[in-house]
Amino acid sequence: MAIGKDRTRRNWLLSAPALILLTLAAAGPLLIMVVYSFLSPGQYGNVQWIFSLEGWRSILFTEDIFEPGKYTLADAHLTILMRSLKLSLLTTLITALVGFPTAWFIATKPPKTRVLWLFLITIPFWTNLLIRTFAINEVIRNEGLLNSFLLWAGLITEPLRIIYTDTAVFIGMAYVYLPFMVLPIFAAIDRFDMRLLEAGFDLYASRLQVLRRVILPIVKPGIIAGSILVFTPSIGAYVIPRILGGGKNLMVGNLIDLQFGQGRNWPLGAALGMTLLVIVMIALAVYTRVTNRENDRG
Repeated sequence: MAIGKDRTRRNWLLSAPALILLTLAAAGPLLIMVVYSFLSPGQYGNVQWIFSLEGWRSILFTEDIFEPGKYTLADAHLTILMRSLKLSLLTTLITALVGFPTAWFIATKPPKTRVLWLFLITIPFWTNLLIRTFAINEVIRNEGLLNSFLLWAGLITEPLRIIYTDTAVFIGMAYVYLPFMVLPIFAAIDRFDMRLLEAGFDLYASRLQVLRRVILPIVKPGIIAGSILVFTPSIGAYVIPRILGGGKNLMVGNLIDLQFGQGRNWPLGAALGMTLLVIVMIALAVYTRVTNRENDRG
C-alpha cells in the first residue's frame, strides 16, 4: 500500500510542471476574461474594478443616448451574432456535403494512391491562413481569376460582385476548413468493413438504402467530429471576415477585436468572448451526448 502511495505521489510530482503550465496558459487567461466581463469599462480602455453587468447586458441591449436608463435591442450585435451562426452552420454543412464524397473517394483508393490524395488534402496546412485567404481573394475579386474566366467565356457581361459580401466569407471559410472535415470522415471510412456493402446489396437494398442504413450510421462519429472541428473555428473566425468581408461583414471575432481596440470597451469584449465560448461548449456537449448515445447502442 505504501509503495502504491509513493508511486502516485511521484506521478503527481512529475506531472505538476505540465499541470501548472496548462493552468497558467489556458485557465489563467480564461479566468481573466471572466473577471473582466463583470467589471466597468475604463475611460481609455482597460477596466475599472467596479462590479457591473453592463458588459453582458450590452450584448443584447443598448442604452438610448437621449433617454438614459432606456434600453433597446442592440441590432448591430444581434445581426453579427446571427451572421456568425448562419455562416458557421452553412460552412459546416457544405464542407460535410463536399467532404464526405471526397473522403470516400480517398478511402476506396489503393494504399499508394491514397497516400498521394491525403498528401494533397493536407498541403493547405503547410501554408499560413493569411496567405490562403489572400489567395481566395485573388480568385473571387472583381478582376480576379473567376470573373476573368467568366468574362472571357462570355458567360457574363460584367464582373460578379462576390468580394466583400457574406458569400465571399462563406467561400473563404469553406475552402480553409474543408480539410478539417475530410480527415475525420476519412478516418471513419478507413475502418469501414466493405463487406457490409456486399451484404446490403445481397439483401436487395438500393444504393440510397445502403448509404442511409449502412454507411452513414457507421461513419456518423467521423461526420460529427468533422462538424465540430469546422464549426468551432469558423464561428470565431477573424482573418477571413476581415479580408473577404472588407470590414463591413463582421463576425463575432471581429466584433470582439473592435471592443478591445477602437471601442475601448473591454468588459463587453470579454462578455462577447465568453458568449462565443458558451456557444462552442453547447456544440461540444451535443457532440458528446450523441457520441455517448451511439456508444450505448454499440
